[in-house]
Amino acid sequence: MDRFIIRGGRPLHGEITIGGAKNAGLKLLVAGLLTSERLVLTNVPHIADIATMRALLTQHGLTVETVNGDKTTLSVGGEITSTEAPYDIVSKMRASILVLGPLLARCREAKVSLPGGCAIGTRPVDMHLKGLETLGATITLENGYIHARAPNGLVGDRIVLPFASVGATENLMMAATLAKGRTEIVNAAREPEMADLANCLNAMGAKITGAGTGHIIIDGVEALHGAQHRIMSDRIECGTYACAAAITGGDLRLIGGQIEHLGAVVRAFEEAGVEVTQEGDAMRVRRTGALRGVDIMTEPYPGFPTDMQAQFMALLSVAEGASMITETIFENRFMHVPELNRMGARINVHGSSAIIRGVHSLSGAPVMATDLRASFSLIIAGLAAHGETILSRVYHLDRGYEAVERKLAACGAQIERVND
Repeated sequence: MDRFIIRGGRPLHGEITIGGAKNAGLKLLVAGLLTSERLVLTNVPHIADIATMRALLTQHGLTVETVNGDKTTLSVGGEITSTEAPYDIVSKMRASILVLGPLLARCREAKVSLPGGCAIGTRPVDMHLKGLETLGATITLENGYIHARAPNGLVGDRIVLPFASVGATENLMMAATLAKGRTEIVNAAREPEMADLANCLNAMGAKITGAGTGHIIIDGVEALHGAQHRIMSDRIECGTYACAAAITGGDLRLIGGQIEHLGAVVRAFEEAGVEVTQEGDAMRVRRTGALRGVDIMTEPYPGFPTDMQAQFMALLSVAEGASMITETIFENRFMHVPELNRMGARINVHGSSAIIRGVHSLSGAPVMATDLRASFSLIIAGLAAHGETILSRVYHLDRGYEAVERKLAACGAQIERVND
């Protein structure tokens, strides 16, 4: 099992290229289930979750292969030979639930294991299931599997989501592309990844308007065809490296980063004393003065993303004054707090809120990653800490970040990956 050894105290300077968005790429691969023709995706991130999704799609009968040996370009296509998504693959990754809608829409039946992923909360799938039932599916739960059937095909209808769920919006939007008639999704998730998925589906022949707003309209079509699409840059990876630049008092240009995709995160940076500017196709992040404490509440987009909460907590642990972070999305997403406290942070959790009292400096320590985003929060803390930090269980990190040690080392960090 790999671990990272980090020796902190070095400001980061230089450029980091931001890869394709994990939270877009996974769903775009799934879109390949909606057609027998080839879907070619470029700017694909080379991460473990993509490999898991490739394995799942291959299990369904699709061929997923690199184009001309380029690992960032994948071709997806073929006939579906199995409509079952088995537990041994789905249990590894929450996003596997997204095969349910496309399989049901194209094959009129699907059997999908209840999903797994990071242990950061319950994240129920009932919104996915109720939405598909609204479109005419019959759904039963048996032995840990979702059995969905629509022998006469799905039929468009009006779906009102009780919460702006990203996964439910994506699942229902993909399913509705092949439904009869018009589907409306009200209180839809508005993340930029939603528009990226819709743009790809429209290139495949779908008729979707309103993606990226709270009201999406899908007019169903008979069939979709092949297309080529470039995956958007990963706004969470961009915000993560921005935190690394800020905590070390560095200056980074994040190639591919877009301020417009990070709205609430950029505002939080500015309140904390971090300068963020757009320079062409890059987002520049630098800090020359002291960090200031800020209060943050995670919310659906365009609010502050839950996927940036842990990284920002590490940053605020060395800010002047007190800060408060309130987590409203996932109930178990403070598991990194004890690890940050081992490094000298002063963080107390009260229900869904964490109170952070800034300290002058952190100290290196052995720490353990608990989930994907928490793992990088500990790297961020280690980059600023005095002494040596040893981070274990970095397989969490590899699910969503590519070549972390190479990117950071190129900008002056002392970090190395060691195999036990």
